[in-house]
Amino acid sequence: MHKFAGMLLPAFCVLAVASNAEAQEAVIKIGHVAPMSGGQAHLGKDNEAGAKLAIEDLNKAGITIGGKKAKFVLVSEDDGADPRQGTAVAQKLVDAKVVGVVGHLNSGTSIPASKIYYDAGIPQISPSSTAPKYTQQGFNTTFRVVANDSQLGARLGQYAVSQLKAKKVAVIDDRTAYGQGVADEFSKAAKAAGAAIVATQFTTDKATEFSAILTAVKSAAPDVVFYGGMDAQAGPLLRQMKQLGINAKLMGGDGICTEGLVNLAGDGMADGQVICAEAGGVTGEEEKGMEAFRADFKKRTGGEVQLYAPYVYDAVMVLADSIKKAGSAEPDRYLPYLAKADYKGVTGRISFDSKGDIKNGSLTLYSYKAGKRERIAVVK
Repeated sequence: MHKFAGMLLPAFCVLAVASNAEAQEAVIKIGHVAPMSGGQAHLGKDNEAGAKLAIEDLNKAGITIGGKKAKFVLVSEDDGADPRQGTAVAQKLVDAKVVGVVGHLNSGTSIPASKIYYDAGIPQISPSSTAPKYTQQGFNTTFRVVANDSQLGARLGQYAVSQLKAKKVAVIDDRTAYGQGVADEFSKAAKAAGAAIVATQFTTDKATEFSAILTAVKSAAPDVVFYGGMDAQAGPLLRQMKQLGINAKLMGGDGICTEGLVNLAGDGMADGQVICAEAGGVTGEEEKGMEAFRADFKKRTGGEVQLYAPYVYDAVMVLADSIKKAGSAEPDRYLPYLAKADYKGVTGRISFDSKGDIKNGSLTLYSYKAGKRERIAVVK
């Protein structure tokens, strides 16, 4: 028996043992930002859940970086979908010495925050920011794993005319970088395809009352109403469209294309009335991986995927894969590996062009029937 058996070790010995254990571990902090409060909190929490699952899976994998076992830690912040709050938490993450950031959810917060990350040399991957400007600022630290609004808005505008046979279209947006951007792209494509834009109205991303703008829209008798914004507004918008007797189709981007839209709209949504597009999508063999992820997500979190969680999961995994290949979590060391990533994720193959946009980004068109979101098609 060791002569110290049964004896209390001196405090300095305990500290020495703890310090030695820590020395064998490489702590890698990854930041995550989304609106965890306010009207978009359900989407923010969905994103955070995806990030947490990725961190758990990475730590289970027992990855070694630079001869040390990697311990990945998620540092999560709430930007409230507010640009000022977004830049404040971005600086907070820089000060916390995160080595990379997954977020923000909204283009309106991702764009101003991206300058802070760029100045600090920290890579940022957004799982959901689709405004073209986000990757057009010349920052080599900025990436996204979804298609942008130029692709998404244009596809919806073409669909409105070619498939829905819309001749008159009304456009409403929430004046955010995302909402205005996707609405502008939709309008350009719809006009180019032959539709007339008969009404243009604006609201905010905090509004819940739309009677005034919908009354103006009704007088224009549109076939389609396009809303550039999020589901927290699209739900009440649908209810008030029904109250005013507006029977037009409602179209929108990924911001409204959520599982939660059904509850937010209440009895305001008729079967097939909503046509929306999600920036992403898989087909063929890749569908099995997405289905497995959704089942695993529900088992581990107790809830359904709302929208972006799979993209958040993949964004964390792409960061970690680049760190592993570089053999270092130092941003300047692994950034070149991230820029030339070729990663097979839950959401499909992930690689980036020179701006940081995903190559060959896909889109999924959806509608809703009997209270369920149904896929129409996946397009490239």
